[in-house]
Amino acid sequence: MAKRDYYELLGVSKDASESEIKKAYRKKAMELHPDRNKDDPKSEAAFKEVNEAYEVLKDNDKKAAYDRFGHAAFEGGMGGRGPGGGGGGADFSSAFSDVFDDLFGDFMGGRRGGGSQRATRGSDLRYNLRVSLEDAYAGKQENISITTSVNCDTCHGNGSESGSEPSSCPTCNGMGKVRAQQGFFTVERTCPTCNGHGEIVTNPCKACAGSGRQQKARSLNVNIPAGVETGTRIRLAGEGEAGMRGGPSGDLYIFIEVADHNLFERDGTTLYCRVPVSMVSAAMGGEIEVPTIDGGKSRVKIPAGSQSGKQMRLKGKGMPALRGGTKGDLFLELAVETPVNLSAKQKELLQEFDSLDENNSPESASFFGKVRKFWEGMKG
Repeated sequence: MAKRDYYELLGVSKDASESEIKKAYRKKAMELHPDRNKDDPKSEAAFKEVNEAYEVLKDNDKKAAYDRFGHAAFEGGMGGRGPGGGGGGADFSSAFSDVFDDLFGDFMGGRRGGGSQRATRGSDLRYNLRVSLEDAYAGKQENISITTSVNCDTCHGNGSESGSEPSSCPTCNGMGKVRAQQGFFTVERTCPTCNGHGEIVTNPCKACAGSGRQQKARSLNVNIPAGVETGTRIRLAGEGEAGMRGGPSGDLYIFIEVADHNLFERDGTTLYCRVPVSMVSAAMGGEIEVPTIDGGKSRVKIPAGSQSGKQMRLKGKGMPALRGGTKGDLFLELAVETPVNLSAKQKELLQEFDSLDENNSPESASFFGKVRKFWEGMKG
């Protein structure tokens, strides 16, 4: 029986890329695997055909020979070697292991070879820092204190007493992983003896009990840039926990919280300030001094006849943008204050003012005019 075309078996074209060939093989291999087709006696033969096709097409030299001579490239007349490089047939476990690594490599602990597991990166740390709105406006240098794991001064991080070194793990021979064959699968798991480090400490350091790390309080200077907001994250590279077995340290992340202010409310780079004004100032107009976030003062003119809620803008008196650029604006919102604790004389003057019907309250007159029409309409 003539062999089927390898490209046809995988369902790819002759100009398919290496990744396309691997993807097609992975799909076919999972579909035809005998463990998934126990009721189909032909599945094993089909699975072997797909493996043989992939074993040839994944190798550039073998693929070139196949494209030129077809199946004859791997028969006796063309060198007497099968596509797997042996006396006959493909190396199915080798082909399938490529795809197995792609599918399950991360789940089973990462790349092959445990040597890279010996040095483990330290954990990242988080520090919450609360700053005032004034500090968020101007920026500042803040000194913080944290307690974290650092490399042991005695053993310099290797976990062994001075003069000795960790030895290779006898269980995994320094690989950090152990393997078990299960049918077509080769399952890898972290070595239970060394926990993936590939080494064991036979003479542990007394200062750190063999861990290679110690807890210490550290003082750091943090640069708080102008314009930070609540939620801003500042990264200090390498200032996190020390790595295991000489691995790199993690990072320290500073999370900023800007405290509420008793005068200003913030929305991005815009500031708002509620300014109470007397009824007389609002009615007749005048000038007032208002504060700005930089600690200064600004004189503002109040137009005659101002109502509560009127806003006035002070351009460029808001917060700076975090990454440079122009500053935002400060909006002043007037709150006209009704007089309280009136004296007899003040009451008399207000009553006299009220008796003079000079149409000084157009909004009130308009509103109650609409109310009267509404009631009349309801009666009708």
